[in-house]
Amino acid sequence: MPMDALHLSGHTALVLGIANRWSIAYAIAQLLQEHGVRLAVAYQNERIGAEVRKLTSDWSDVLYLPCELTDDAQIDATFAQIQAQFGQLNHLIHCIAFADRAELQGEFRKMSRAGFHTAMDISAYSLVAVAQRAAPLMPAAQSSMLTLTYMASERVVPNYNVMALAKAALENSVRYLANDLGPLGIRVNAISAGPVKTASARAITGFTDMLKQNAERAPLRRNITVEEVGKTALYLCSDLASGVTGTVQFVDAGYHILGL
Repeated sequence: MPMDALHLSGHTALVLGIANRWSIAYAIAQLLQEHGVRLAVAYQNERIGAEVRKLTSDWSDVLYLPCELTDDAQIDATFAQIQAQFGQLNHLIHCIAFADRAELQGEFRKMSRAGFHTAMDISAYSLVAVAQRAAPLMPAAQSSMLTLTYMASERVVPNYNVMALAKAALENSVRYLANDLGPLGIRVNAISAGPVKTASARAITGFTDMLKQNAERAPLRRNITVEEVGKTALYLCSDLASGVTGTVQFVDAGYHILGL
């Protein structure tokens, strides 16, 4: 596809959540920059920042920004730098989720109050926090926000536990943000990806069994790739999705349609 076919050339985007070359955030960012989008990449700490810089060393004109998303002052500083360097922001890519490993195994009812707060703050509220700062920088057209969710937001998935609650809150945040920001011409959507081999997914007890079951039962009889999620993100950011907002787009080889 020609670089300008999606009308993204010259756009700017902030990508949150790149951790390694297997992450969905990296796949999305790579496709965006290949289609002419100038990127700002935020990272939690210098250890992750060093890895991000290594991964993106051959990308042109990347703005690297340290940002701890539980610290409002750091979020403010991040968007102040984006405004100073870019002037405006077309796309916000939120690929952030975290829960203590102990909360992702065993019986749901045994989750801790602290674990609940951590998962909700980082995995759900962080979208609202960055959306607050991003919206004033976004032009009235060709602007979008995108986050990542999972089917456990509405169905029971063993061991997903507190993260399932966070994803449900995240999806409802997408709907409320879409309603808030629609009059400003800003679209807000989520991608619900099926099981895919990322470092964070391996923290879920039984993840290998999830991959096997998905490949055996999904209509396409296989698992998805991070590249397929990236291509869907590219579509949702582009003018091809100009009438799409407030939606959850499944990319799971069709697994979500099954009743059993």
